[in-house]
Amino acid sequence: MAEHQRQRSLSTAGESLYHVLGVEKLATADDIKRSYRKLALKFHPDKNPDNPEAADKFKEINNAHAILNDPTKRNIYDKYGSLGLYVAEQFGEENVNTYFVLSSWWAKALFVFCGLATGCYFCCCLCCCCNCCCGKCKPRPREGQEQEFYVSPEDLEAQLQSDEREAGGDPIVLQPSATETTQLTSDGHYSYHTDTGFN
Repeated sequence: MAEHQRQRSLSTAGESLYHVLGVEKLATADDIKRSYRKLALKFHPDKNPDNPEAADKFKEINNAHAILNDPTKRNIYDKYGSLGLYVAEQFGEENVNTYFVLSSWWAKALFVFCGLATGCYFCCCLCCCCNCCCGKCKPRPREGQEQEFYVSPEDLEAQLQSDEREAGGDPIVLQPSATETTQLTSDGHYSYHTDTGFN
């Protein structure tokens, strides 16, 4: 019940916080700060210890100032109101525009159209569904064109091992120790040296 009431109290007007601080919607940051300081001093709980309404008003003033003082939150509030701030709290500030775009009537109409046109609502991508809906409508490769095929990791590993056996030579299984150094000799071959001086 409380959640239902909270949803009803969210507006898209974006004006009530400006009324709380007593400023216009086009007020500058300095005007907002000046009004906040004046009202915060007036309704501070220490100056009004016997007035519980002053404490509530002080909290409301602080909340309005915190939102209108932050440029990102103020922009969201100006565009989408308190509903925008709620969405930003739930999904992140960077996803607010996406949420409202996907909630628009034309996005819903596009979803319905794609579903009717393709007969499928469960594909990952509705726009490309005509080309690859469960492989039914996938374009066939032209004749003479090489078909792509899947190679499992086990088959690939077996192929690599058989290639190593055919090439002969023993695989390198040891790494040089910390005392060994590698130098390129003048004939282009690597030479390995250890502290004992052996080549």
